[in-house]
Amino acid sequence: MSRSDHLTVWLGDVAVAAVRQSSGDRILLRYSDAALDTWTINQPVLSCALLLGTGTLDAVPFIDGLLPEGDTRRSLADLARIPAHDLFGLIRRYGRDVAGAVQFLEEGDIPSTDRYGLQELGDAELGELVDGLDSNPLAIIDESELSLAGLQAKMLTVALGDGRWARPLGGRPSTHILKRDHLKHRGLVNAECEALTLARDAGLTSFDAHIEQIAGYDCLVVERFDRIVAADGNVTRIHQEDACQALGRPARQKYELHHGGGGPEFCDIAGILDRHSIDVASELDRLAMYATFTAIIGNADAHGKNLAFLLVDGHVALAPMFDTVPTVLWPTLRTEAAMTIGGVLTFDGVDRKAIEREAKSWRHDPAAAGEAATACAERALDGIEREIIDPEGPLATHVRRTAPRFCADPSV
Repeated sequence: MSRSDHLTVWLGDVAVAAVRQSSGDRILLRYSDAALDTWTINQPVLSCALLLGTGTLDAVPFIDGLLPEGDTRRSLADLARIPAHDLFGLIRRYGRDVAGAVQFLEEGDIPSTDRYGLQELGDAELGELVDGLDSNPLAIIDESELSLAGLQAKMLTVALGDGRWARPLGGRPSTHILKRDHLKHRGLVNAECEALTLARDAGLTSFDAHIEQIAGYDCLVVERFDRIVAADGNVTRIHQEDACQALGRPARQKYELHHGGGGPEFCDIAGILDRHSIDVASELDRLAMYATFTAIIGNADAHGKNLAFLLVDGHVALAPMFDTVPTVLWPTLRTEAAMTIGGVLTFDGVDRKAIEREAKSWRHDPAAAGEAATACAERALDGIEREIIDPEGPLATHVRRTAPRFCADPSV
């Protein structure tokens, strides 16, 4: 059988599985003896939808979730001269640095830093790449072996220190995501940066985010939460997956109701935490805070690919919040939630009682979830009071209006 029929899936230094292309566009995965010797049967090693076992599993949703969507996927496919529907071919070409800690390598190949490379980018080079993201998504070149899910104009970079940036080559792990401002909805990345600042202050995320001016564009530069950079510059990958992958659903089904629906609901996410997390009550309280923060800032794009899990040693925890875009600040963007909260679709109808109803559907203590919602709202208001974001800006004004609905005392 030719090399192109199989790929080895590595998780860190363990060859955990092999994938092969079957009839049509099917991709089948089988775990290795090394994986079976390392972890316990039915643990979520690669994915909550691919529990460890001895059988053959359908890997299409997992791999689909590692690749870009829409025109970005088509552009990467054109560059590699691969049909856009050929997920196996795409992950073979771009699977050395993807979301999480997995790498897809040819049979007989092993993870090695020998292939790693960097292309340091001067100001002019970086500006040219940022300016060209529409025609060259992710700033891919022939030596690039990386993939990033999503639709936005963005690229993966490596921080070199002293404000210098490089493009990763040969599967070298990237450390940051650079997002260029939306050409139609100006100010989107600035609003996202402010929302991430509030989220970090509230303990809902852990990574740094800031705005840089590049080639006349506002660009959001975000640390990758699935990478740890040591003092010597070595990068460790941390495994994660988004909610669509965890539920075995294709990326196109990322919305609960919109665009055909069928996407994850908060109760689905709670079910994964209930089955696979160590401290279920704590994780569900945190999920209640995520739902609260989403409603407070008005993020109608908090769909199943914008909520993720960390997978460590066969257990699951919520990943830090990311892609926190307050879409309601743009009248032409959707204002209805990507996931209903307590049966409510419009953010103006979401309050502490809605959070408590939602938690009840998870079989979680509604009072505990309500207290978590209040804590989240109070932290957001306190951050604005301390001026960690512009206290007179659109986001702060919006949060001061919405957050009191989640407080025990609505006058707070």
